[in-house]
Amino acid sequence: MQHPTLAVFPGTFDPPTLGHFDIIKRALNLFDELIVGVASSPSKHALFSLDERVAMLQTSCRKLPQVKVVGFSGLLVDFLKAQHAQVLVRGVRTVADYDYEIQLTGMYRTMMPQLEIVLLPTSGELSYISSTLVREVYIHGGDITPFVPPEVAAQALQHRLKHAAQ
Repeated sequence: MQHPTLAVFPGTFDPPTLGHFDIIKRALNLFDELIVGVASSPSKHALFSLDERVAMLQTSCRKLPQVKVVGFSGLLVDFLKAQHAQVLVRGVRTVADYDYEIQLTGMYRTMMPQLEIVLLPTSGELSYISSTLVREVYIHGGDITPFVPPEVAAQALQHRLKHAAQ
């Protein structure tokens, strides 16, 4: 049996963090190609637009030719099918994340029985970083550079300046 060479790592990435990039780089040790699926997730009321989040990831992943960044809306399983992917990569930071991902696993496998799901724990030194906390620092004018790749920090600063001028 041939091993899958393509996996999808989905999320809202609002904003992308060093923890996300830890998972991206480690997933590339397991798979030849990785699609980073940026979910529109209108119910989450993202701070950054879908286009901004896609651009942040594309810029940050530009030195990783085996990574493709794609924005999507709708059901994740429909996105997986459209990408011809049968492997889903998810990052977990805490026991709460793990419990939530296990619940999702049942849903995904019911809708797409052939799907394999790989849960990768975030490296310990990054496990405290979450997009939610980084967003809070950003919203209150704090420095997010310790938590995000330099390219994301630069684009977030441009976003702040653009919206401050309005």
